[in-house]
Parts: sequence; structure tokens; C-alpha cells
Amino acid sequence: MFRHRYLPMTEQNKKDMLATIGVQSIDELFADIPEKVRFKGDYNIKKAKAETDLIKELTNMATKNANLKQYPSFLGAGVYDHYIPTIVDAVISRSEFYTAYTPYQPEISQGELQAIFEFQTMICELTGMDVANSSMYDGGTALAEAAMLSCSHTRRKKILVAQTVHPQAREVLKTYAKGQSLEVIEIPHENGIIHIESLKEQLADNVAAVITQYPNFFGLIEPLKEIEPLIHQQGALFIVSSNPLSLGILTPPGELNADIVVGDAQVFGIPTSLGGPHCGYFATTTKLMRKIPGRLVGQTTDEEGRRGFVLTLQAREQHIRRDKATSNICSNQALNALAASVAIAALGKKGVREMAVQNVQKAHYAKKRFKEKGFLLPFDGFHFNEFVVKLTESISAVNDRLLSQGIIGGYDLGRDDPKQEGHMLIAVTELRTKEEIDRLVSGMEGSA
Repeated sequence: MFRHRYLPMTEQNKKDMLATIGVQSIDELFADIPEKVRFKGDYNIKKAKAETDLIKELTNMATKNANLKQYPSFLGAGVYDHYIPTIVDAVISRSEFYTAYTPYQPEISQGELQAIFEFQTMICELTGMDVANSSMYDGGTALAEAAMLSCSHTRRKKILVAQTVHPQAREVLKTYAKGQSLEVIEIPHENGIIHIESLKEQLADNVAAVITQYPNFFGLIEPLKEIEPLIHQQGALFIVSSNPLSLGILTPPGELNADIVVGDAQVFGIPTSLGGPHCGYFATTTKLMRKIPGRLVGQTTDEEGRRGFVLTLQAREQHIRRDKATSNICSNQALNALAASVAIAALGKKGVREMAVQNVQKAHYAKKRFKEKGFLLPFDGFHFNEFVVKLTESISAVNDRLLSQGIIGGYDLGRDDPKQEGHMLIAVTELRTKEEIDRLVSGMEGSA
């Protein structure tokens, strides 16, 4: 059996390195550590294996996981199992993108800069906004950054956020707000959408922004057109967190006068990967573009009139000089943003719309089947690809039963809100077949 080392190193290599730094042995490198505190025994770990044996062991361990290639998944709540064009991996695996770092030197980074510029352009087209940044860590981070921008711009310290916004995003927002001594007030929901009367009661001239989600955490479509004038009448900013795939068929928030639109591009070309990494997006109006956190790539021409791309508006020094910084984020998810861009380009405008339509149609078919089997659906408004089902037994028990049948079930809403105990959030994407949906409903019979 071959026993190659992962990092081959000969004894001569070691001698040469020790001679270069002027010591006789490796032990001399640790001379400053008292002998009595040095560990003398053997580590409590398995003995080293040959590479081939190790690969077999790790492969056997990996096959114990419920993976999305074998198990149809109805688990959403912010991370979704969507179609990823094969070309995505082919492009992002190219070394010039896969190993690329910050494109500070435009003369050698035109490919990376153009890729980011195309991502920004696509996000603007989907959201209906004027300008987008080069991406952010994830949707939750983007939402919190939007709230911080609104407080800086309005010089106000109160933020209103709908309880129909993803609970984890709300927690990120509260963490950001605590450091800035900002007040976050949650607006309750009624029948799964923001309670407008409660919003009216909280709106005042000290509110910096109102944050909603579209579609919201329960999968429903919030009445943006109705609440927008209420927000702007008080001089607050209107922030919308949106699933970009849904914008293939929904009216873009920009056309409904949103000031900032944020979200997560995971739905385009980025695998679930046990919850990350993701790619947040941040889009806003021309009025606010100089306050955008993170990076912004702009298009220009060189001395010979040739098209080129550069980082613009914000220099890295702005973030180093913390007293003038708009954010502590000066990075982005370039590789995942590229994956999203390639996926959107491969699908095209018609493809994105068709994909979104399939999500709606299949989710509504699932909703219909649940109703036929006597399940209660507490929030019966228009939805995109997620909806809530009320069950008579624990969600964990139902999901365990489904898993034994080779199905990954939905999200337990009781994890975030005790009032939602016994409610499951089910996601149905374009990848789910009629047979898989019928199997899900059959596997949950007896829980209605």
C-alpha cells in the first residue's frame, strides 16, 4: 500500500531549513517554552492511514449524510435547492477567478472587475434600482448594513422591522444596532403579513427606516405599494429584503419606490452547502450611492478610449480611517457573485422568469394537495415558493419520519417563535417533481 505524505519533505529539506535559520534541531525552536509544560505523550487521535484507506473512510462517513442528490428537499427558510447550470462550476473553477483576490490594480484585474460589474448590473435589472455594490457576505449582513446606512443618512436612531422578516436576519440587525445604540422595534403580523395599523402607530419623525421582506419569511407577498407612502410621509427610508429569483415575476421593489433593496443571491448558482457561504446583494438609489457599504465597480475608458473597469467612489483608506467609514465591511463574495452572474446569464431573462413561474406553480400544486388531505394552512394569501402548514404532532417527529422515507421535510417555525409551535414552513422549488410532492403529502398524512 502506498504511503505518500500529503506534504512531502525529505530529511535534507529539514536540515537545509534549520541551517538557514541558524539552529541545529526543531527542539531548539521551542527552547523558550519550559520543559515542564511541554506535552510528552501521544495525541488521542487515530493512527495515520494510507491515502487510499483514508479516502475510503471519509467517503463512507460522507455517505451517511442526507444529500440533495439523493433526497428531495422541501427545506427552505432562506437556503434553497435550485437548478444550477453546469457551466457555473466550469467558469468559477478557472484559476483566474478561483484564486483571485482584491482587484486593487485594475491593469491586471480587468476580468475580475468586469465580472463584478456584470453582477451589479444584473442585480439592478432584477431589483429595479439605480446602483448595486459588488456583493456582501450574505443577505442578513446586507439587511443590517442597509439599516445602518438609513440611520446615518437620516440622523435618526429608530428602526422598524416587520416580524415577517427572517428571524435570523432580525437577530443580525439587533447585534449591529446594539453597538450603535440604535433602537429596533418589531412590527407584528396579521395573517402572515405586516400589520399595517401597528406600523402606523409606530411611524414617527424619529424613525430612520422600515424593513420588510418580499416575499416574506412565511412565503407571502407583502403589500409594498400600500405601506410605501406611509413610510416616506415620515421621512424614513423604505428597505426591502427580497429573494432575487422571485423578482423574475414580481414587481421589482424599485418600481414600488423602495430606497434600498437587499437580499441573498444563493438562489442563483450557489449550492446549499449546509448553509453557506452565501452572497448578499445591496442595491439602492443614485441619491444614496456614495454611502453604499463595501465595494463598487464602475465602467470607464482609458486614454485610448477602450472600455475598462475600476473600483470607484470608495477607496480602501475610507474604511481604514474608521471615523470616516460608512461600514466596517471592505470585502465581498466575489467568487459566489460570479457564480450567481454565470447562472443568471445562462438562464437569460426568459429562463429566470420560467424558473420563477415553476416555483409558483409547483408550490401552489403542493398547497392544493395539502388542502385536499385536510391540512390547515393558516396563512392563505398569495405566496411564491413557500407556505405554512399546521400539524397536530411535533415537527421533529414528522421530519424524522420523512427522513426515513428519503425526504427532507420543512422548517420548524416553533424554533424561532413559541407561538408558531406545530407549524412547518415548506419550500417547493422548480426541482421538485409531482411525484416528490405527492410523496411528501403522503408521508405527512396523519399529521393534519
